Amino acid sequence: MKFPKLGLYIHIPWCIRKCPYCDFYSVSIKKKKIPQKKYIKHLILDLKNDIKYIKFRKINTIFIGGGTPNLIKPKYIKYLIKNIKKIVQFSKKIEITFESNPNSINKLSYLKYKLSGINRISLGLQSFNEKILNNINRKYSYKKLIKKIKIVKSINFKKINFDLMYGLPGQKKKYIIKDLKKAISFKPSHISWYQLSIEKNTKFYKNTPILPKEKKIEKMYKIGKKILKKNNFFQYEISSYSNHKNKCKHNLNYWKYGDYLGIGCGAHGKITLKNKKIIRTVKKKNIHEFLNGKYIEKIYFVKKKNKPLEFFMNNFRLNQKCSKKNFIKKTGLKEKYIQKEILYAIKKKYIIQKKKYWKTTKLGKLFLNNLLEIFVK
Repeated sequence: MKFPKLGLYIHIPWCIRKCPYCDFYSVSIKKKKIPQKKYIKHLILDLKNDIKYIKFRKINTIFIGGGTPNLIKPKYIKYLIKNIKKIVQFSKKIEITFESNPNSINKLSYLKYKLSGINRISLGLQSFNEKILNNINRKYSYKKLIKKIKIVKSINFKKINFDLMYGLPGQKKKYIIKDLKKAISFKPSHISWYQLSIEKNTKFYKNTPILPKEKKIEKMYKIGKKILKKNNFFQYEISSYSNHKNKCKHNLNYWKYGDYLGIGCGAHGKITLKNKKIIRTVKKKNIHEFLNGKYIEKIYFVKKKNKPLEFFMNNFRLNQKCSKKNFIKKTGLKEKYIQKEILYAIKKKYIIQKKKYWKTTKLGKLFLNNLLEIFVK
């Protein structure tokens, strides 16, 4: 059996302060209080515990996310990557991404991160406008932000991603234009440009700020897409822009319904077994339990009826054809199993169907949630 590509997600749960829109598991804590060495050792044990699911498969990508991964000292990141390599084989062109909060960047640390094997940096900028940054509890100045970007650029990482947001409290179209133009001026490899969404279990959900109206957000989106395209950043996924060579391999694997191990507090994994059954793993969110060697919250098989939704939830985000052959291969289901749903989606003009593929229409992209609801069994 030919397995899907395999990635590894590593969750670092600490940050200096939690962003009001963030629903990822994180703990606000001062840097000196983080049990860095202990956590890294438990990450390695967590991986060893999961290795039985993948046997001799190679890892193609590693994504170290959070929280704020750059609160962890380079020597511990180096130790982590070195030990992961002892446990599981790396592909020759492995992409190792490291998420970074600009506020916690210094040159010496990032030189060391690069030497540890990290070759892609993802910078969570969100905006260059100080007023907007303050509205989302990002406590740094425009000058400081520019300085930190220049530090990362000077180290010559193979790929650098900028994260930017639109639809933020107090944001206007002119701010969006300035944000994107400033970001492009630094010539990043990739820009993730996404709309703020209010998620449960966030400060913004409990105390929702005044946001730009829908029509204004739509205008922001349209003008932003034009600016990015004009500067050779092509949209390959709902919120991802790059040229062909600089797509984020780890995220692309998610969207293509690939496999991934997830280690660390609150991390999720998805693994295809030899019998084509798919399991999902969920790790403990409680940091104290995790540091006491209790890693697993739950493990479960993906039900047959849920596989189409899971597959399309990822694939329909991409600006490309959705291969029927790929659907059969990665879900283990026949096309006939979803025939009724496909015909209804075509009737609603959300997708088109050809002999070898399906493709979302503009309407389908615009009403993606409605399209996906069709596959809820």
